[in-house]
Amino acid sequence: MTEPEHVRPLAPATVLPLSDYPATNKQALHRRRNRIKCLICVTLTSIILITIVLSLVFTVFRVKDPIIKMNGVTVNGLDSTTGTQIQLLGTNISMIVDVSVKNPNSASFRYSNTTTDIYYKGTVVGEARGPPGKARAHRTVRMNMTVDIMIGRFLMDPSLAREVSGSGLLNVWSYTRVGGKVKILGIVKKHVTVKMNCTMAVNITRQAIQDTECKKDIDL
Repeated sequence: MTEPEHVRPLAPATVLPLSDYPATNKQALHRRRNRIKCLICVTLTSIILITIVLSLVFTVFRVKDPIIKMNGVTVNGLDSTTGTQIQLLGTNISMIVDVSVKNPNSASFRYSNTTTDIYYKGTVVGEARGPPGKARAHRTVRMNMTVDIMIGRFLMDPSLAREVSGSGLLNVWSYTRVGGKVKILGIVKKHVTVKMNCTMAVNITRQAIQDTECKKDIDL
């Protein structure tokens, strides 16, 4: 009679405790919440930085137009004779134009060569060129330019003697141009050209300038 085969018992199955599943879900949920919090922090920080930069650009770093001003004009080389006859003597007549440029920006305003021209009845009778330079932040720079007057161009006008002998005044006008740029932190850069037109009367007898009126213009 055949003996029955020995039956080996099966190994017990490994059963994970039910408590491990909620723990795994909690960890995943916790990591997800951390990622969301980081994303929110990065977004808020970016918005704050952009707001600060825009505020600075439109307030402190906003490029403002320089302000040009005519402080005065003096004349050298004029003389007069007694009586009603008034004449211009010699060819070394000059006008010293005192101009100031105020820089209202938080960075320097660097300008190139400045120019000043004197006109008489639409004809250029004097020219001057000033050197380049810069106006520091919130500062005013003054420029004295000597304009050499070309007497020959005055004398070409047949009505000159009558005008001078009648009123003793010679009506001229000046044109001053200052071009440059303002650059802030190497980011904001703006090219600006300020212009000024002034009408004035040269009092031959007093050798002085009077009735000066100026108009300013800006090219961006």
